[in-house]
Amino acid sequence: MNTPSQDDREPSPTPEELSERVEHTREELGRTVEALAAKADIKAQAKEKAAGIKDQAAERAVRLTDQLRDKAVQVGETVKDRTPDPVLDTAAHAADRVRGTTARAGRLAAERTPDPVLEKAEQAAAVARTNRVPLTAAATAIVVLLLLRRIRRRR
Repeated sequence: MNTPSQDDREPSPTPEELSERVEHTREELGRTVEALAAKADIKAQAKEKAAGIKDQAAERAVRLTDQLRDKAVQVGETVKDRTPDPVLDTAAHAADRVRGTTARAGRLAAERTPDPVLEKAEQAAAVARTNRVPLTAAATAIVVLLLLRRIRRRR
């Protein structure tokens, strides 16, 4: 058997080198433990997956909303193109009458409504005006959900 001679062996590490090796090994072990803990954290994984699904649903809702809006515009244009002019004139006249009647009803309601109720209504209208985008988004989401529900029931 060959025994290594004094010249063949590596020099023994210094205490500083040993400390560095120990520190390096600790860091690697810490990263490994963190990786294993992340894999074992089912609750965090479920939250991440739920967030991903939520984002996908939001993106799909936006796409469906855009598709519905485009389809509604297209249908509206088709109806307008195919509707005879006398019918359009009658509809415009009826719309004018409805606007006039609604304005009269609004004035009458305002005259007979108590002041505290009017103040609350004005506050609610102001809040609605300042939060127009969230209210529109919520209404759109509700419409999309109702349409999806209706489509699923028909299947």
